[in-house]
Amino acid sequence: MSRPASMHRLLATAITLCVPGTATAQAHPHVHHLEPTPSTVVFGYYSAALEPVLRVASGDTLVVRTLHTGSPGLLERAGLPPEEVEQSLRDIWTQVTDRGPGGHVLTGPVYVEGAEPGDVLEVQILAIDLPIDYGLQSCGGFERSLCAGVGPRIFRLDRKSMTSDFGHGVTIPLRPFFGSIGVAPPPDSGRLSSNPPGIHGGNMDNRELVAGTTLYLPVHAPGALLEIGDGHAAQGDGEVAQTAIETSLVGRLKLTVRKDMHLDWPRAETPTDWIVMGMDPDLTKATHICVEQAAKFLEEKGIPEGEAYRLVSLAVSLRITELVDGNVGVHAMIPKSLFARR
Repeated sequence: MSRPASMHRLLATAITLCVPGTATAQAHPHVHHLEPTPSTVVFGYYSAALEPVLRVASGDTLVVRTLHTGSPGLLERAGLPPEEVEQSLRDIWTQVTDRGPGGHVLTGPVYVEGAEPGDVLEVQILAIDLPIDYGLQSCGGFERSLCAGVGPRIFRLDRKSMTSDFGHGVTIPLRPFFGSIGVAPPPDSGRLSSNPPGIHGGNMDNRELVAGTTLYLPVHAPGALLEIGDGHAAQGDGEVAQTAIETSLVGRLKLTVRKDMHLDWPRAETPTDWIVMGMDPDLTKATHICVEQAAKFLEEKGIPEGEAYRLVSLAVSLRITELVDGNVGVHAMIPKSLFARR
């Protein structure tokens, strides 16, 4: 999606808000606000050839709004009153014609100054808020035969109690996260569908990427070119029916270029665990990658080779991240408590 250079400068200027009392971006971090519009989103792909819609300095904070994956028509067919469909979503679906091959509306890309191939982009997820009180869930995915008689459904989100009434006496706790956070893939990948996750991150659908978690993405192109979207209000590991409760989100993210880290695959860190990941079309291969990454991580912590693999078996938990996006995902939870005595 090409955009005139003047538009990029205008967007970067119009949506940047300096923190009170700060000086230049080089001296102090800034806070930047980015809204989804037809000129500030990418529809369905990641690419190293994209022009950024915003440039930020390493250490700056990005307040970004994203839109869910459902079209206005799908939302209305599921029972949402037309007046509740966000105008920004209507504008994007009617005005953005350069789409695919994936189906996600992703806000960005954001260029982070100083990020170069071989670096790592640290994405500290400071907060995630629900700007609307509904989400959409469709049925399909891993066991489509179980969807008989079940169509798209609107779920109301109680933003005060952070729950959603499933019905049948069941209450779902809301735990919002971005299903897709990714950087540009290697340039020779060309236009990469937003559907499968990979070494660039992307559509990982990892339910641990909530507020308080830090994500580490290997950088493959200058500026990293961060894109974000696919907001989820609630999802179980696996996302077996193809979608979570898909909704719009507002996230507050601190973006930092890490020259001291070098990664082959995305990693994450929660207050209690380190998370390593593996993705591949084959679940067994994805698991091999994940286990190898877990052992490598432990070796970096000083555990000898071989003993690291033993420790993975004794104290690390493997989870199926998702099963429905071309590449399936497996992630390993490595408890920080293992190293408490250090």
